[in-house]
Amino acid sequence: MSPYKKNIKLMYIFQFLVGMQFYAGFMIPFYLDWGKLSFAQVTYLQSFYVFAVFILEIPTGTISDYFGRKTSLIFTALTISIGYIIYCAPNPTFYTFLLAEFAFAIGFSLLSGADQALIYDSLKQEKNEKESKKIFGKFNSFKLIGLMIAAPLGSAIASKIGFRYAALLTIIPFFFAFLIACFFTEPKTKFTKEKALFFKTLKSGIHYFATHKALKILAFDMISINTLAIFIIWTHQLILKQLNFPLIYFGFVFTLLMGSQTLLLHNFEKLEKIFKSKKNYLLWSAIIPGISFLILGLNNNITLAIILISLIAGFGLSRRTLLQSYMNKHIDSHNRSTVLSSISMLQNLAKGIFYPLVGLLATWSVNYTMIILGLLTIIFALFSRVTEEHLID
Repeated sequence: MSPYKKNIKLMYIFQFLVGMQFYAGFMIPFYLDWGKLSFAQVTYLQSFYVFAVFILEIPTGTISDYFGRKTSLIFTALTISIGYIIYCAPNPTFYTFLLAEFAFAIGFSLLSGADQALIYDSLKQEKNEKESKKIFGKFNSFKLIGLMIAAPLGSAIASKIGFRYAALLTIIPFFFAFLIACFFTEPKTKFTKEKALFFKTLKSGIHYFATHKALKILAFDMISINTLAIFIIWTHQLILKQLNFPLIYFGFVFTLLMGSQTLLLHNFEKLEKIFKSKKNYLLWSAIIPGISFLILGLNNNITLAIILISLIAGFGLSRRTLLQSYMNKHIDSHNRSTVLSSISMLQNLAKGIFYPLVGLLATWSVNYTMIILGLLTIIFALFSRVTEEHLID
């Protein structure tokens, strides 16, 4: 097996380990019941996190382009492990959580762009870029599978021995992710340290994105819908609590959310055929979550709520991977991490603005929050300027 094919196999394992976040199945009770935070404070933490990532995205993307994707991924695993150690400190305060979120911001901004760039450039070395849609779908599904396993285990462990110890378990898979990252082979690109200085690389990547019309259109579509859909992750456990759903089963609902995404990630090409075109599927993958948000805001049945939550997560969150595959076709290799980080930076800016707003809305009414998110999702979907010509295989 060539080192570049090996990279892709190792990235599947790395992504699976990154997905093994045990606290995901009980994260809202973790903050509210163990951390003694309000839901508004939880969203302030997330807003701080995404603004920190916003500031760090471009420098860390440039680090990946300049020093290598492998180096970036090694430090990803280390810094996220440190974040979880801080997160689970005894008797935490709001400021303890802030410090942990900053460590997470460093780790996940190092990951952002570097993982995709390593895969796509490895495919280029094998002259197999046409497989990127399938490979990216499979790659992201490994993270979801990790979450699907870890979430129910985490909620079961939390209900038996406590939130703190269940969350601390996440350090173990990140240690193994660090070991896996040490075995990556850096793909060859046109970029060399002798030909470009660090800040020249930074300027080149930003300018590339700013002057590329198709990339900007694809990025806006991805950012607008994904920013709204991501709130199902943070609000679905509030809905479950409101409907008196037992804590021990929270993780299984989270697994269902990840499973719905996994199902779609493996079937993009089939779905595009069912919806008659790539453009049609992109439109309906936004409309379906929008309608589901609206119904969820009017619903008080637990079975229907779980179905609607799964539809929002499945269609709304999986489309980010699909759009990333299309965006990669428009980016040169030596700018890839920096450009992808630029796009991720803009998404984090959008999320940073929306988090406290959604937090305040949900504190007032979870149901009205769902209705507002649904209306906004449908509006953004209808105003998308993506054309079939932008969607290159």
